[in-house]
Amino acid sequence: MTQMAAIEAGQARAIYPSLAGKRVLITGGASGIGAALVESFAQQGAHVAFLDVNDDAGEALAKRLAQVHYHHCDLRDLDALKACLDTVMEELGGVDILLNNAANDDRHAVGDVTPAYWEDRMATNLRHLFFAAQAVIPAMQANGGGAIINFGSISWHLGLGDLVLYQTAKAAIEGMTRGLARDLGRDNIRVTTIVPGNVQTPRQELWYTPEGEAEIVAAQCLSERIQPVDVAALALFLASDDARMCTGHEYFIDAGWR
Repeated sequence: MTQMAAIEAGQARAIYPSLAGKRVLITGGASGIGAALVESFAQQGAHVAFLDVNDDAGEALAKRLAQVHYHHCDLRDLDALKACLDTVMEELGGVDILLNNAANDDRHAVGDVTPAYWEDRMATNLRHLFFAAQAVIPAMQANGGGAIINFGSISWHLGLGDLVLYQTAKAAIEGMTRGLARDLGRDNIRVTTIVPGNVQTPRQELWYTPEGEAEIVAAQCLSERIQPVDVAALALFLASDDARMCTGHEYFIDAGWR
């Protein structure tokens, strides 16, 4: 069995005792990287709530896993987000770990961007991260600390095409991470960003042909495609007490894509 096959089969995975019993909130958890996050934290014995708008996938995932709760939530609607987070906080009794994963990387041309589309993209890819963090911070402070993990993107580091608004939002997330880390550090709340490379998900397969994927692998230092479970493995570490001195920075998992 190859190393990747072993990882996908759930073998040779690290166990973090500090994650057992933790209350974890994940946005965009119904599919792709988000679903891997939900499953991986549940396997660590954490109590997981996740938000999404894909009810079929979200409900199926929650049904399959123990200690997992799914909530429908359109994160662009801040009133709906607040109401949903109030429900989650009551359900879990607080939040110890927040993973701001939800995003949408629809392609767009510069000339097609309208003010309304700009606002929608910022609401989809940036604004909700701050307000989700703001909502859970008091509970983390009361509990003596916590971890907020934001999700960035390698796209703006590479300057990929047809993604200018997505890249604007993702670049801002790294700045927000540093600001929150500074403001919340004395409360023992750690804030980090995960920067995935091109992860092999059904969503990404919409944008890349097999030839395009081969070009990505050729540009990586490593020869295998990044899987959602690889990203989840980094998230587990950053959320655990093993990463107790990690904050205010971004952590790449891109197979050395240049």
